Amino acid sequence: MTQVAAPKASRRTPADKHDERRKALAESALRTLGELGYARSSLREIANNSEFSHGVVHYYFSDKLELIVYCVRYYKETCVHRYDGVVAEATSPDDLAERFGDKLVETIVEEAPMHRLWYDLRSQSMFEESLREAVTQIDQSLEDMIGRIVDRYATLAGAEPAIAAPVAYGMFDGIFQQALLGHLNGRDGALEDLRAQVVGLMPMLLAQPGAMR
Repeated sequence: MTQVAAPKASRRTPADKHDERRKALAESALRTLGELGYARSSLREIANNSEFSHGVVHYYFSDKLELIVYCVRYYKETCVHRYDGVVAEATSPDDLAERFGDKLVETIVEEAPMHRLWYDLRSQSMFEESLREAVTQIDQSLEDMIGRIVDRYATLAGAEPAIAAPVAYGMFDGIFQQALLGHLNGRDGALEDLRAQVVGLMPMLLAQPGAMR
């Protein structure tokens, strides 16, 4: 009986190993960045609060800016896709609105420092031109995510969106940021308010039947 050789395990290339190490560094650095913010973080400070030496951090990232942009891109890519389940699993407009509100509350509770870092970086981009391209691209990915949610909500409701995705993104971003600030400040009811605002806002994004002509 002829034996069939088992398939060889695919080998990791040097590029794969390099990317894996950068991701590991990003995950470690995000904890420090989320606590200290953009202005107070340095490569040495990040290294001191991680299992990596300053030399290792500097080998994979030339400066603080490169590291921070990579970290926020890495985090937001994950953040954006966590809402795919909301779009795919919702069975009615109300179900989608409630799932979306719950997911926004969940991410504030579990990852408030990361969101605080994002808003810090976005504000800094107004003063540092080198940050603007990355911030603009991340903003666009978040806008696209909101657009998918609104489109799915409209489909489930048998209606059409009444406003463009950039406007919807601005509205949700505003109430999310206020809820995040309230949560960080220990304001009672901040997260419950966010959930209620999302559920209340969603129907307002749809065109009325007479306006769909």
